[in-house]
Amino acid sequence: MNMAASTLRRRSLRLERVDSVATDATVRHVDQLDSETLGAVYRAVSDGRPVTTAETDLEPGEVIVFTDYYRVERV
Repeated sequence: MNMAASTLRRRSLRLERVDSVATDATVRHVDQLDSETLGAVYRAVSDGRPVTTAETDLEPGEVIVFTDYYRVERV
């Protein structure tokens, strides 16, 4: 893998629908997200696409409560 692809992978996040949440997970309700992050989350859920770390303040492992639970995963 070349350097550019490696950097892109580290900077991309995906939202994975989950049915349960670990007791030690950081959980944020969608209402707690800033407008840029909310827009990125909405597009990711609607379009099924990853988001970049540049467009959000999301951290891998945290859980966003939306209409369902979505865990942030590094791509």
